[in-house]
Amino acid sequence: MTSPFPATTTVPGNGSVLLAHIPPTSSTLRDLTYQYPLKLVAPSPLLSSDTTSTAVQTLYLLTYGGGLVAGDSITLSIVLEYDTRLILLTQGSTKIFRSPAPDVVSRQVMDVRIGEGAALCYLPEPVQPFEGSAFEQRQGYEVAYSLDEAGKIKSAGSLCALDWVSEGRRARGEKWRVWGYASRNEVWARQSDGSSKEHGGRKLLLRDNLMLESNELGISNGVMREVDGNGHELPDFSSRMDGLGVFGTLILHGPMFAKVGAYFMDEFRCLPRIGGRKWDSGEEEPQKDQAELRRKARQQQETVDGLLWTVSSLRNCVVVKFGAREVEGGKRWLKWMLEAEGSVPLHFGERATLCLR
Repeated sequence: MTSPFPATTTVPGNGSVLLAHIPPTSSTLRDLTYQYPLKLVAPSPLLSSDTTSTAVQTLYLLTYGGGLVAGDSITLSIVLEYDTRLILLTQGSTKIFRSPAPDVVSRQVMDVRIGEGAALCYLPEPVQPFEGSAFEQRQGYEVAYSLDEAGKIKSAGSLCALDWVSEGRRARGEKWRVWGYASRNEVWARQSDGSSKEHGGRKLLLRDNLMLESNELGISNGVMREVDGNGHELPDFSSRMDGLGVFGTLILHGPMFAKVGAYFMDEFRCLPRIGGRKWDSGEEEPQKDQAELRRKARQQQETVDGLLWTVSSLRNCVVVKFGAREVEGGKRWLKWMLEAEGSVPLHFGERATLCLR
């Protein structure tokens, strides 16, 4: 019997999102498709708190069962048209379940195209690889821009993307014992008129890689401690993580996140340095302002949480690397930094930082 329903054009694990612009300041999710094990949920949009009152769409990236089973593969394509704004969130950590062998890998790929004046704020919960899991992911961001007659950037897209991973289920004693973990982030710039022919009209601004691989995967940077039923040795990477329970990368690019990028750079310059102590000169210490008092309180909390961080600027991208003993310490610090500067809540609302609470 012939089915009366049209054949599906989607592929298992694949999703597609098109955020279309509705003049002057609204937008709509014109295309939203997905198939198991991927699930996308879009609540009602919000309005930004800045002077533009632009509509801000939200999309939750979910998986059935709260994670990826060994061998699962997810591919997501997102397009943000001109002058649109999108928040990407998760409702919990992305769990990577145990794999029977190192060559049974769970994969996740996300490609995002950000139009001129558009902005993406992607602040998910950390990836949580269970003991004996194998996972690799790639996030590619293409940001459009245009130039004026003088050759200066006239309009460009903006990106705030967080990529972080935890040690596993801490309550079960899991600590960086995985077959392998790999995450790659790329930021590309594309001139809107397509005049650049490099890499198909794109220019690579940033490529960032995090890799934990064992002898089974070709690189010896783990200590083998255990053999499973198939004779494979399970790596233990804890000795290389310097006591960190979570490690993350925050990428900032574009005009909407220029101020928060500068804030991270300025705060890093204010970190205490060895040899930078001012010894008592007999003069009374000047009264500290509120910003300096907040900075001192944050730095004291960083010490309690065992938090370490650094920041650099490369080709108009600000890259923040951080780690903490526990996930909560990383969340507390990142939320403190983003809310103290204020650009993310201003342009995207408080919903954008839900995963940091």
